[in-house]
Amino acid sequence: MRRLAFILVLTWLVWPSPAALASVLDDVNARGLLRCGVHTGIAGFASQESSGTWRGLDADFCRAVAAAVLGDAGKVQFFPVSVKDGLESLKTGKVDLLARNLTQTLKRDTTEGLSFAGINYYDGQGLLVRKSLGARTIRNLSGASICVQPASTSERNLEDFMQNLKVSYRKISVGNAQEMVVAYLDKRCDAMTSDYTQLAILRQTQLSNPADHVLFRERLSKEPLGPLVRQGDEEWLKIVKWTLHAMVAAEELDITQGNVLEKSKSSMNSVRRFLGAEPGLGKALGLSDRWAFDIVRQVGNYGESFERNVGSGSKLKLPRGLNAQWNKGGLIYALPIR
Repeated sequence: MRRLAFILVLTWLVWPSPAALASVLDDVNARGLLRCGVHTGIAGFASQESSGTWRGLDADFCRAVAAAVLGDAGKVQFFPVSVKDGLESLKTGKVDLLARNLTQTLKRDTTEGLSFAGINYYDGQGLLVRKSLGARTIRNLSGASICVQPASTSERNLEDFMQNLKVSYRKISVGNAQEMVVAYLDKRCDAMTSDYTQLAILRQTQLSNPADHVLFRERLSKEPLGPLVRQGDEEWLKIVKWTLHAMVAAEELDITQGNVLEKSKSSMNSVRRFLGAEPGLGKALGLSDRWAFDIVRQVGNYGESFERNVGSGSKLKLPRGLNAQWNKGGLIYALPIR
């Protein structure tokens, strides 16, 4: 018994405490590279060009974190993953961050060992059907087959919504957005469901005649989307969280890629503090005081990223809507950076 007690005490003395173990920030700095999980391919959020470059709102966020931590937005390795594989990759440490238009839910934020760092896009779930089906509302889909990705919030939302409406349907499980479109075009399902914005993008970019397909205005749910990290590393969670708020705050302060150098010479305390002309904020995060400057200089503010990827500067031309700044009718605003 005494021998066992001695071993336990010795183990306690030599085994490193959680605080002594390498953090994600330590790993990223040592590696000189951020590993970021993204969508398997959806225009506007994360898609790979023929050149190999990843573009999109979520891809931009990965670059913003790399800029904040490593001072170089180009030091990102992208991992295209499904919902299920992405969550597992984050849990096992294959990726440092998951920026894959995932819905913030209680279970994901508690029992699955993950933490959301904020909301970077407000969406809702929709349903896309062939116009030839003759359905005017979701209630008209009784007996229809509907494609949905398993292990996604869309699957549960569909079940709950149709149960509440007392509408019977047949569920067709598909691995990712690309498989969903293929199954829909092959007429293995009459409709497909996912985030409303994603369906709008798929209709415009993947269907040869978008007018032949109806995207119901009805929403099955609220879908607040945002980046995820593993639980247990508060330092890394705060870095990812404040990177998001820095992009939003830059838009509020009218700081852009084009004027950030000029703005860094501003006499306004809020701007000087934000861009690191007055030291302190970077140290609080374990980063350089130029962390926010590097984000804006290399990636841009939230509004710039939105417009070039999904908004007026893109082929998608999506309105800001709920994703406009709080003082312009939207829900997007930054926590005070001071």
